[in-house]
Order: sequence, then C-alpha cells, then structure tokens
Amino acid sequence: MEFIDLKTRLERIREKVDQRVAAVLDHGQFILGPEVYELEQTLASYVGTKYCVGVSSGTDSLLIALMALEVGSGDEVITVPYTWISTAEVIALTGARPVFVDIDPETWNMDPNLLEDAITENTKAIMPVGIYGQTADMDSINQIANRHNLPVIEDAAQSFGATYHGRKSCALSTIGSTSFFPSKPLGGFGDSGALFTDDDELAEKFRWIRVHGQERKHRHPILGVNGRLDTIQAAALLAIFEIFPEEVEQRQAIGSQYNSLLSKIDEPNIELPHVAEQSTSVYAQYTILSEDRNNIQDRLKSSNIPSVAYYAVPLHLQPVFAGLNHKYGDFPVTEKVADQCLSLPMSACLRVEDQQAVVEAIQS
Repeated sequence: MEFIDLKTRLERIREKVDQRVAAVLDHGQFILGPEVYELEQTLASYVGTKYCVGVSSGTDSLLIALMALEVGSGDEVITVPYTWISTAEVIALTGARPVFVDIDPETWNMDPNLLEDAITENTKAIMPVGIYGQTADMDSINQIANRHNLPVIEDAAQSFGATYHGRKSCALSTIGSTSFFPSKPLGGFGDSGALFTDDDELAEKFRWIRVHGQERKHRHPILGVNGRLDTIQAAALLAIFEIFPEEVEQRQAIGSQYNSLLSKIDEPNIELPHVAEQSTSVYAQYTILSEDRNNIQDRLKSSNIPSVAYYAVPLHLQPVFAGLNHKYGDFPVTEKVADQCLSLPMSACLRVEDQQAVVEAIQS
C-alpha cells in the first residue's frame, strides 16, 4: 500500500500530461511560457480571486508574500508552531521574528482566541496555516487583523481546494499562498506554488519579485529572488487540474469513510480529525491522535502499512529557533498534537479495501 498513491492518478491523465508537456517542448518557452499564464487564469477563476501568480515553490510563495509586504528586520510575524518549518523559516529569512500562538484543540489550526495577546507594535503580518486540509478560522483572524490594520497571509499549502463558509481557501485574506509539491492536494511533478490576491499592487510586486525584482528589462526597483514557475510544471498542473475538482470530492468521501470505520473500533484513545462547522477539508493527510501512537504505528508497520508522524518536533522546540527562548510547556495543545499525531495512507485514489486493512491493523 502506498502512503500517497500518485501512480494511479498519473495513469488516469498520462495522455493529457504527455500532450501538455510535448506542447512546451515544441514551442520552447521553458520559463514563464504561455502555460504559466493559462494556469494562473485557471486557478484564479477556481479560487475566486482577481490574481494568481505562479512561483517556484510553496516556500518561495510565502517568502515572496512577506517581501511584497516589506517585512524585514525588527518586524514580527505571528504564526503557529505546529506546521512544516517553511512557515516560520521564511519569516526568519526576511530578518523578522516568528511569534508563535498555540493551536485550537479541535481543528489543530491557529487559535484566534490567543491571537490578539500576541500582537505588538512590531507585528507586521499574521500567517495562519491550513493544516492537514482545512483552513483556520479565517473570519475571526481577519477581524482581529483588521482592528490592528495588519495583513493576513493564508498558508494554504495543505488546504487548496477546501472551503470556509462557502469560499475557497486562498481567497480568504490579503494573500493566499499554496504549494504544488507532489504530495499536496493539487500536486505536480516537482516544486511549484502560487500566490493569490485581489490587490493590484501586491500582484504586481509578486511578479517583480519572482524575477529578481524586475519591473521590466534592465529595471529592478526592488529586491527579488529567482522564484519563477517553470512552464513544464505549469503544463503538467493544467492537465492534473482537469480532474482536481473530482479528486476533492473523492478525498472528502475517503475522509468520511475513515471516520465511519474508525469510530466503530474498540480503541478509546483515538481522536479523529474534526472539521469545523461550515468548513470542508481536502484531507491533505488523514491524521488521528492517540496516546498509543507508537504502538499503533508498529501494528501498521507489521502489516506493511505506511504511516507518518508529521511535525513530531514542533517549531518552538527546533534547534534553529532556540534563540526565541521557548521551552516544552509553552504551547501545550501543539505539544499534545505533536506527541500523538499519526497520519494514515491518504490519496484521492485510496480504495475502500485499503482503508479497511488500515483499520483492521489498528484494531488488531
């Protein structure tokens, strides 16, 4: 059993991918070719924003967003300690200081009730994360941000395709950022990502920054990076996107099936993922919590079933952020989730019989 089955998806769309990639090889515009702009228009329309700007990775999309907001030395950006390191890494790379707030005990996303106390005169932006496939409580976060005149960057690397109160992830704040890393819900064949906004000036800055701060040839008004989206990646994503809305529905059905199967077993220490009211999840990962995590993982391994304990060392305890002077106990919900989380095999192509095998192994 594959932890994430990418082969079955490729079998469905191989012919379309080959056609798309062949077209790029024929026209030879390998950097920012026409497929990049087609993808940007397609995704902006899907999400419901005025602009989409394709970039080289999800990490670069976050960095470019911060650079466009002119975040720098002496600034603070508020985020969560339970996420992949990119979220806080890019804050530090700008010279700013990551400020962590704990996560909600049900959704495992930023807890808005803790946000306002973390805001200082140095706060420059807020960066919530859509962990495991559903967005944070963006309305509450936006309301607090608006009171303090702060922009919000939604790190939607895992929640692209999810909805919040009827609106798509990436269209919920000042800036939406996502990743098309192969394991993500809309995963391509390498590193790539995108930024979303309705703000004319920010969209223009995104485009400048992704080509070394270049406004036009020989004119560089701001600092930038080499953050361009390769045309071949855009071409592949266009082919994959044709089945993406269907895959979102499949992921949601598989998540519901996992919930149904796991709720029936005699394993009282398992906590199932909770999807907030008026939200949907794309289940980038299907993740459970258990005090018995290590034993459950051993049972799965003995049945040749892969599983992963993501973010088992949260960011506030990572050596690279030792200078922030955090200790174990500072963010108790994050620490509980990090100590107990276990992600099970999940993809849009996961078969019911495979889910049943997973559940049987857990119950064995």
